[in-house]
Amino acid sequence: MKRLSSKTTFFYKRIFPIIWFGILIVVLCGGLVAGISGLGPALMLVFIPIFMAAFGYFIMKKLIWDLFDEVYDEGTTLLFRDRNKEVRVSLKDIKNVSYSTMTSPPRVTLSLRYRTELGGELSFSLPATWIPFKKNRDIEELIDRIDRARG
Repeated sequence: MKRLSSKTTFFYKRIFPIIWFGILIVVLCGGLVAGISGLGPALMLVFIPIFMAAFGYFIMKKLIWDLFDEVYDEGTTLLFRDRNKEVRVSLKDIKNVSYSTMTSPPRVTLSLRYRTELGGELSFSLPATWIPFKKNRDIEELIDRIDRARG
């Protein structure tokens, strides 16, 4: 059983949002305090954090929060784990593999022929590499095995 997903998924899904929204709350509170005390352009220190929080929420919802915590290659199946839930997907039931290295974090999205209890598209983050534009050998091999499994 080989792990395909990144070990930094926990940081991206759980720690980074706390840091992001925590900094914005501190800046917002500072803007409110400055506005109450009549110091400087406090209006910008109120609206910018609100805008950045909304923007960050939608980006994280689209790119980070849908990632699975762990994905393992079991040969003819893939095991997806997200918190306490597990789903096994046979390679022959995968209809498309979307593989992007130019996002942060790099991600793989598998479209399935049927909908599982965790959805019809399953996404996970790849381990990061220091070499830009480098393809992940494990994912390339997985795509070839999926193609062979479908016949």
